[in-house]
Amino acid sequence: MSIGIITGSGTHALPGFEGGESVSVQTPFGHASVTRGSYGGAEVAHISRHGAGHARLSNHVTHRANIWALKELGATAVIACTACGAVDPSLELGSVIVFDDLHFSSNRLPDGSLCTFFTEPGDRQRGHWILHGGPFSEDIRRALLASAAAAGHPVVDGGAYGHVDGPRFNTPSEIAQLAACGVVAVSQTAGPETVLCGELELAYALMGFVTDFAN
Repeated sequence: MSIGIITGSGTHALPGFEGGESVSVQTPFGHASVTRGSYGGAEVAHISRHGAGHARLSNHVTHRANIWALKELGATAVIACTACGAVDPSLELGSVIVFDDLHFSSNRLPDGSLCTFFTEPGDRQRGHWILHGGPFSEDIRRALLASAAAAGHPVVDGGAYGHVDGPRFNTPSEIAQLAACGVVAVSQTAGPETVLCGELELAYALMGFVTDFAN
């Protein structure tokens, strides 16, 4: 079983990653740069969203290529990390959140197109993704919470992740609107990943690292 790991701002490589092999995966949606190896005893395919040196801002991240590549390389689950701004003022800077809900009402990719793999009428794989159980894998969430507890790292169990379009940051009124919807923290990349993993039936969970107070 291979695990996909997607990292964001400030984490362009995984410390302790063994046998790293960089591969360029060609997909129907462009190429994706993936590093394959072993991490913590597991077979891992790692993608740095922004690339070395943070070359890509949020509006340049190739979400469909990234998720397609992980599926093609045999990933059966995806763990993603995002640096985020706290919308809930009770969150402490440096907190880790394991989200359990999603606010991504635009459902758009950075180029403005709809966030989906299935754009052709009649595609037998198309369908409505029903989210009664929530957008994130509960099994992976529980594993992440247990791992954080075992490592002695404080972690926040649950909360709604808010995806916003970049590359600009949000105004105070926009953040207030998100807070009124129950969003606890916000960033610019994980909404499309959540949806696209769901479409390919890849179990996905999202951890947020709180770096600042969102406006």
